[in-house]
This record gives sequence, structure tokens and C-alpha cells, in this order.
Amino acid sequence: MKKLLIMILICAPFLSVAQDVEYNERFEQLGSMLPTPNVYRTASGAPGEDYWQQKADYSIKVKLDESSNKITGSETITYYNQSPHPLNYLWLQLDQNMRAEGSDSELISTATFFNDTIPAKYLEQYVANGGNSYDFPGGFNIESVKNADGEAMNYLVQKTMMKIRLPETLKPGENISFSIDWNYFINDRMKGGGRSGFEYFEEDGNSLYTIAQFFPRMAVYNDVEGWQNKQFIGAGEFALTFGDYDVEITVPDDFIVGATGMVQNAKEVLTKDQFKRYEKALKSTEQTFIVTEEEAIENEKEKSTSYETWKFKAENVRDFGFAASRKFIWDGQMVELESTKPFAQSFYPKEGNPLWEKESTKAVKNTLVLYSERTFDYPYPQATSVHAASIGMEYPMICFNFGRPDKNGEYSVRTQLGMTYVIVHEIGHNYFPMIVNSDERQWAWMDEGLNSFLESNVMFEYYPDLPYSDNIPQAITGYMKSSKDQQRPIMTNPEQVLRLGPNAYSKPAAALNLLRNTIMGPELFDESFKAYAQRWKFKHPTPADFFRTMEDASAVDLDWFWRGWFYTTDHVDISVDEVKYFRIAQDEADMEKNAKAPKGDLGEEEEEELNTDFSDGPSYISVSETPEFWFGEYRSKVDDEAIKARYADKHFYEITLSNEGGLVSPLLFTIEYKDGETEEKYIPAEIWRKNEGKTRKMLILDKEVSKIVFDPEGELADTDKSNNVFPKEESKTKLDEFKEKGE
Repeated sequence: MKKLLIMILICAPFLSVAQDVEYNERFEQLGSMLPTPNVYRTASGAPGEDYWQQKADYSIKVKLDESSNKITGSETITYYNQSPHPLNYLWLQLDQNMRAEGSDSELISTATFFNDTIPAKYLEQYVANGGNSYDFPGGFNIESVKNADGEAMNYLVQKTMMKIRLPETLKPGENISFSIDWNYFINDRMKGGGRSGFEYFEEDGNSLYTIAQFFPRMAVYNDVEGWQNKQFIGAGEFALTFGDYDVEITVPDDFIVGATGMVQNAKEVLTKDQFKRYEKALKSTEQTFIVTEEEAIENEKEKSTSYETWKFKAENVRDFGFAASRKFIWDGQMVELESTKPFAQSFYPKEGNPLWEKESTKAVKNTLVLYSERTFDYPYPQATSVHAASIGMEYPMICFNFGRPDKNGEYSVRTQLGMTYVIVHEIGHNYFPMIVNSDERQWAWMDEGLNSFLESNVMFEYYPDLPYSDNIPQAITGYMKSSKDQQRPIMTNPEQVLRLGPNAYSKPAAALNLLRNTIMGPELFDESFKAYAQRWKFKHPTPADFFRTMEDASAVDLDWFWRGWFYTTDHVDISVDEVKYFRIAQDEADMEKNAKAPKGDLGEEEEEELNTDFSDGPSYISVSETPEFWFGEYRSKVDDEAIKARYADKHFYEITLSNEGGLVSPLLFTIEYKDGETEEKYIPAEIWRKNEGKTRKMLILDKEVSKIVFDPEGELADTDKSNNVFPKEESKTKLDEFKEKGE
């Protein structure tokens, strides 16, 4: 034991680990930070053997009154208690109540600035009571709640939630049916914003309705939180349970309607020619116009006062939305996936052309293809993109998207880019969270971040000519190095997040791109990500289920990654402090070449430092015969001369690095050789495991180096490039050059 200790002490100065080790938690397992596995959710991240979830079926009839901009509806909900728990009451969401007078969203609204001159719209929408002040009577009016026998039920409206007190306990395995009648006024989105509402076109006197959160909806009851009855105040979106929908939508008879699910009476509500085109489009891989622009323009002129009813059915969806207008052009095509053939379609007014007829349905198709490759084949029968001004919002099988040309029909590359990526993003939400049904009210990043990651993959693969540069590590560095009092960890409720865009969208997406492209590699990442998607499709995953599945399916310990990227506001800033260059001395003449030669025997404290700037040439190390005690109890020995010969022509570079940003990171170097060739070196993040503030790495190379650059293209999200190069100089990424050119 004494000899072994002496050997360690002698070797210590030349080991490629940092000294003066400081302990911290960046490489500790997440452990108690994640919930304890159980029979519902396993340690592997998969659903457990006793996993359960509730079900809610809806039969809904609504009428849209164009003259008053009012929705009147009735619904019958059949709720299935598939939990092991008896329930004495039910919770429903009344999201329209956020627009009611005196709502929490109104009372807690804050203005970001109040200058001596402000736009009138800003004053009303953002300063005066959070957009609820334009003389708008918002919120649900609940007319009745009755049981299956038509008897009144006892209920309580608690802000944006409604509690139905059950007369008898709903036992496990039982179901209950009840009905609700209600009405509410539709908000003008131009005046007060909103995730749904209507847009009015002054030129022709028509409106375009994008309708959602339009009916009382069952809240989620699950094994993690019980009832998810957190109030809706704006940023936190929705937690919903799956079910089947039978919906009848009554509108003026010159309206065209797009909705969740498939229309059941297309022959009745379309003209003969339109119905023929519709049937053709369902089977064709070529874009087919069901309602042409000429028909839509003609339709705008007459404003019918008669009504007709469109009927839709949708199975195993968590929500329902629809869009309606007499202004709609409608085109679509079938998309051939490996096991399904969904219908991609678009609804848009003439104000969207020529951009929308050219790009919308194509973007729907491209999204379905790539997302299906990375997760599972799109299981629903259709996916719909609807054009409306200044909105991007998603619901099962239907989404509402911005991107409008100028009045003369011209549009910039920027407009095309914005329109394309918002369609990709919102269509992509069919996967996250419409099918992989995470809790948006609690974890915005689980749908927005994962979806933004795949959005970027679609954009890079299908739209390389568009100047898209979002959701990658290079694009998030500005946010990550910003003041920490302006940031929150990704694992923060969306209502408490200061900057939702980078926090819930860009940063988690950049993290996943980093994980896929640099740390795990595409093949291993894609296999693990697909495992998560397939395990949790049509179920309710939590962050722990995602974290655990990614590790379980890959055999890669990623706790350090989740801890740093998702639980802290640390950033990547690795400093290349110094690089020492050594070669093996072949004779005394080599040792005399040292400008600052070490003195003393191996292992003793050096009185002078070796050369720290390799541009001045190497320092030489003398290799001596191995002392006898190094062999310990072994009866054989190494060949000292053979070892010396093996490394005689090698170039040794000892790199000292500091972690200035706090976020541990892999190391990615580009080595530039004197002969003009380059080579990349990747070192896993575990090199920081002993000391997360400072580390050293010895590179043994075949050629002499002229420059060593850390993270040259910014793919590790390093925030300060000025300390990435040795010998010291300014470095730029391709993204920097792209920005400098103004492209």
C-alpha cells in the first residue's frame, strides 16, 4: 500500500485531471428531484403495469350567430372513471372565463412600459386590464347543468373552473352522463388578442372565425396530481383528457367549416362540384382545390341569413376546435405514410394568396412526413392549417396560422419564412401535446420545446433556402448569457416564466438539437426519442417519463444534462486558458532546447514553468527507465525503449480549461495543423466529473499544431467566443458571419 501511494503521488502532476477538486452536484443523479417510480410510472420511463387514465366522450351542438358574434351550445358529456379511486365531484375547465369582467387575468395584468406617447391599441389591450376593457362582455354564461334524467345538478363556478358535486360517488369502473347548456360572446382578436375569436375584414364586411375553448371541457384527473384544476390565466395552456367527439356546428349556409375530425355530411353542405373535388382530393397525392378562390370571392358578396349544420366526428382526441367563414378557399391532398394516409388540407381567405395556395398544404405534408419518421405514423385521418392574422395556435387535427402577403399579393422571404415555420410548428403540435399528451398548464416546454426541436428539423431538411436559424444552440446564447434575474430554469411553470419564448421553446429545442447532433448522435437519439413518443402516445407523460426514457433507451447517463440545462440558468462558457506543447527528448541536445527547462526529478515541484505558448515550439520531456517499484508484484516488465520509440514522433498538447459559465459541457475542438489540415476532437462532458470548474486534457497527436479552437461553430452554445482559441484571437461562427452579412 505504501508503494502504491508513492506511485500515485509521483504521477499526479501529469494526470489529465484538475487538482484542487471542489465538490458540487452537477454530476449527481437527479435522484429525489424526480418522483419515485411506482406501478403507474416505472423507473425506465415507461407506463407501469397499473397505468390508468380517464376518458370523456362529448356530443356537442353549437350555433354561431354571425350578427351578434355569439356561440350558443349544448353538450352531453359521458365521463368514465377508469381510476382506482372513488370520485365525489368532477372538475371542468371554463377557459372563456378568463375574459370575464373581474377575472384573475384582468386583475393581475401588468404593463411593460408607459411612455409619454403610446399607441391607442396598446393602451387598451395591454395597459387597461389586460385586454378585457373594450366593452366586451366575456366569459361563459352557464344556462343549466343536468343529469341524464334532466334533473338539475349541483355545481360551483370557481373562476375558470367548474365543480360538479355528484349526488352519488362515482366508483371505479363506473361512468356518468350529464348535459350543459351555455353561451358566450366571441372576442374580436384584433382588439383584444386571444387564442381564438374572430377577425373582421372591413373591405368586404365578412368575418373569419377561429373557434376554440368554446365549450366546458373535462379537466384531467391522473395518478400524478389528482385533478389538474390550476386556473387558466393565460400563459399556461391546457391539460385535457382523451375521448370521442360527435359535434354539430350550425353556421350561415354560405360558410365553409374546417374542424377537428372528419366532416360526416360533406355531400349535404357542399355543392355538387365541390363534393366531387373533395372526394378526389381525399385519394390524390396532388394538391386539389375543393373550394376555389373564384368561388370564395363570389361567396363573399352574398351574406346568407339561412343556416345549415356541418357534422363532424373525431375519435380519441383531447379537444375540439373549428374555423368557419364564407371567405374560405379550401385545398388538400392525401399524404402517403408507411401505415396511414392522412389528408392534409388548408383553409384560407383570398388575403392569404398567392402564398397560401403555394405553401400551406405543402408544409402540412412535410411536417407529417418528418414527424412520423421520428415518432409514429400520424394516426388521425386529417391535418388542417387555417389562415388568420397574427396567430399561431393548435388543436387536434386543426391549427390557426399567421403569414399574410401585402395587399398587392407580394411577400418577402421573411413573410414566407414566418408563415412556413408557424404552420410546421402548429401542425407538429398534433404530436406534442395532442397525442403525446403532456400537461401544458404545468410544463410548457414538454410540448413547445419538443415541438420546436422537430420544427427546426423540418425546416433544415425541407427548406434549406429559407434563412431559418432558430432553435439551435447557436441561436440561444444571447438569452443564456443574459442577466440571471431575467431568466428562469426550463423546469418552471409557464405562468412564472419571464420570457416564455426562449424558456419554453428555444432553449429546450436547442438543448435537444445539441443532444442529438453532438452528444448522443442522430441514430441513438432518434431511437430513444421515438421510444418516448411511442410509449406515451395517447397517454399523459411527465418530465420524469421523458428524462428516464431517453436514458433507458440509449444507455447514456444524461442526468448531468437534464440537471444543467433544465433545472438551472447556468450557461456554457468554456475558456481555453493555456495549451502546453511537449515532445519526447531523444538526446541531451533536445533537452537543451527548452527555453524554460524544468528542474529536479520527476514528481518534484518545478521551479520554472514550461513553455505555455506552443507557437514557440515544444518543451522536451526526458523519458527515463521505469523504476523497479513501479512493477509492484508483477513478474514481468515493460520495454522502456519500445515505449520511448512509440512516442518519439508524437506531439503532446496539454490543454487547461475553465468552466466560466457553470454549465458543464462536452468539449469539441477543431485542431488546425501547420500543414493546413484540420481534425475534430470530441470529449464527453464527464471530463468535468472531478472538478466542474477546471480541467485538463492531454491530446497526443501525429502532427504539429498551429491553432486549437473550442466549439468553432457554436454547436455547444458557448456564449463567449473570445476565450475559445489558443493562441488567443477572436473567433467567429458561421452564424455570426451570416448575421454580419445581413442575411
